[in-house]
Parts: sequence; structure tokens; C-alpha cells
Amino acid sequence: MTTRGALRRTYSWIAAHTPWSTWAWRNTAFGAAAIVPTLPLVLGSLVLLAVPGHTPYPLLLAVVGSPLLTGVQRSRFRSLLGLDIPPVVREHPWTTVRGIAERLRSESIWRQYGYHLVAGPLVATGAAFLVLAWVAGAAAASVYAWSWMLPVEEPFGPPTGWQAQYDTITVLGALLLLAAPWAAAALARLDALAAAALLGPNRARELERRVEDLAESRAGVLDAADLERRRIERDLHDGAQQRLVSLAMNLGIARATLPDLPPEARAVIDEAHREAKEAIEELSNLVRGLHPAVLEDRGLDAALSGIAARAPLPVELTVDIAARPGPTIEAVAYFVVSETLANVAKHARARRCSVAIARVTGARGDLLRIVVTDDGVGGADPAGGSGLVGLRKRVGSVDGTILINSPLGGPTVVTVELPCGL
Repeated sequence: MTTRGALRRTYSWIAAHTPWSTWAWRNTAFGAAAIVPTLPLVLGSLVLLAVPGHTPYPLLLAVVGSPLLTGVQRSRFRSLLGLDIPPVVREHPWTTVRGIAERLRSESIWRQYGYHLVAGPLVATGAAFLVLAWVAGAAAASVYAWSWMLPVEEPFGPPTGWQAQYDTITVLGALLLLAAPWAAAALARLDALAAAALLGPNRARELERRVEDLAESRAGVLDAADLERRRIERDLHDGAQQRLVSLAMNLGIARATLPDLPPEARAVIDEAHREAKEAIEELSNLVRGLHPAVLEDRGLDAALSGIAARAPLPVELTVDIAARPGPTIEAVAYFVVSETLANVAKHARARRCSVAIARVTGARGDLLRIVVTDDGVGGADPAGGSGLVGLRKRVGSVDGTILINSPLGGPTVVTVELPCGL
């Protein structure tokens, strides 16, 4: 069964690549169509050679008619080869003065001129030889079918002894017909590579533009997420938290003003009052984790001072920021310090910790550098599933970098750099 399947696939491949296959005729038609857009340039060259001193017509035609020629070539690739070459996006139409100036300054238009003046004529020349090969091959392979129509006498008839070479001519014609489809495929491949490199947008510039667009989109998503966190923080702070505070106050008032309650009822009120206060504390921590209001109002120094004061170990905080970074960077820096201190308190077994934040100028521009150092046991490994994995993701979301130096025995130094320009 395997041998039969291999033979079937081999037969199918041979049938698909014969001179009479769709593959052969499509590539041949594609190559022959390359001659048409080049005819004006060829005729202009003939005029230039016949009448010296005239304007360089082919160059002028390529410069003026480049949009039309490029559109014709793109249509040829799309309709005959199924290859879509994206157009170069421009801000102004080419028919305006600003559009013409933009085109003359553009690197892509000069690549298009290179295709129309160099690659296009070369491909058209190859296509002409290809068509000639098809015609010559068909004529030679069928020499027995039409040679009887030639007169016997010279000079109009075949040369003396030509009839003796009919077998050789037939074989050569058949070989030429077998080689023509592969020549057409090679020509189509070369033409497609040249067109993709010269007629379409510059791939490197296109990738740069897409990276810039993605960076802008990501910045917009981060800003939207930050705004959404602030909205949730305000709703919780002004809504649910205030209701819980009111409930706790009412329970406290009830406990103080109703001394004659049965012990069972007083125990229920005491339990409800205690749970309300615990819920207020948990909700306060949740609101502070979403987006602390002090961060927006007073900046990193004040917000991080609160974190350092609530930490279960002594924290030395140094903030040296002449100008505040953007809100997104401030939020990331706040959560980086908060999560790092939480990891230190949970895993490091440290006695003290220091946090230093400063704006520095590096190779990537203006940066916010955060250095957290503790005297714990060390051995922090992001691959071990600790909170450092989430820290890397949060820093990477704004194109920041994080470096963790944590040898066994300590100390552990976490250095984070965030771009202030985001």
C-alpha cells in the first residue's frame, strides 16, 4: 500500500508539471504578461536611439508613470500568480505637489524606479526568450507534421540533407518543451522576489512601523487598564467601603446605647461589629492594592512611605526624583516595590531592607531605576515559581528590565529599570 501510494503521488506530481499542465501555462502566461508594461519603455528607447538629443523618454516615463506601471504590475502578480504585493502607504496623493515631493523623497519610489527600469526589462527579455522557446520547441517537436508543406527546391525549401535530421530536431524540440515550464517557473520566482523587494514597502521599515503601532496600542491598553483600576478603586472607596463604615458605626452605637439587651443579642451585635471592622480593613487593603489614592495625589515618595511603614521589617526608603514619571510608570514602580517587599517578608528571612529609587539617563533614554536590597538568606530563583515571575511580567509590560542577584547566603539585590517616557 505504501509503494502504491508513493507511485500515485509521483504520477500526480509528474502530471502536474507537464508542458500541458495548468502550472506550466500559468507561469508562461505570467511571464508573457511582463512584456506588456515594458513595451512603452522599449518603444521610447527606440525613439531615443533613432532621434539623438531627445529627452530620455524611458526615464521620464518611468518617473511620471510609475504609479500606473506599479499598479499594472501588482495586478499582474495578483491575478496570474496569486501574489498580493501590498502598496506603499502615503499621506498625500501623488497627483498633488506635496504628494510628488513626498514621492521624490521616499526611498520606496526609487526602488520602484529600479524595478521598472532594470528588473522589469530584464524579466520581459527573459519572457520573450521563453515564448520563443515554446514556439521553437513546438515547431521542432512537430517537424514531421508540417515539413511536407515546405517546397523541395532551394532557396525556399529546407537545406540539403535537412530531412535526415528530423529525428534529432524532434528530440531537441521535445526536450525544449519539457524544459520550458521549469524555465517559466524559475522566471516567475525571480520576478516575484524582485517585485516583493522593489515594488512593495521596505520590510524593515514596515516592521519598524508595526512595532511603533503595537507599542502605541500597548500603551493605550495599559493606560486604559490603569484608568479602570482607578475607577474601581473610587467605586469601592466611595461606595462599598463607606457603607461598611456606616454599618460598623451603627453597630457600635447600638452596642453602646442598648445596655439592656439579652446576652445572646449583645453577642450577635459584638460579632457583627467585629466582622464589619475586619471587612473594612480587608477592603482597604484591596483598594490600596488596586491603586492607592496617595500615589495619584502625592507621588511615589508618599505612597512608598506608607508601604515601608507597614512592612514587618525595617525598610530604609530613598526616593530621588526631580520630576514625576508618567502615571503608568508610577503605578508599575509602586507595585514592583510592594510585591518585592512582600516577597522579602515571606521568603527572605531578612532583618532589614533598603529601597532606592532615582531617575537616571541610560542608553535607552530617561529611566526610573529601583534597587531593592535585603540581608536575607538569598537563593531567590524566578524559575522556582515564586512571586518574582509576576514581577518580571509586570516590568516587561512597559518594556522595563529586571536584574536579580541573589547568591545563597545573601544579600539579594533586585534592580528594575522602567522607561519614564512611556
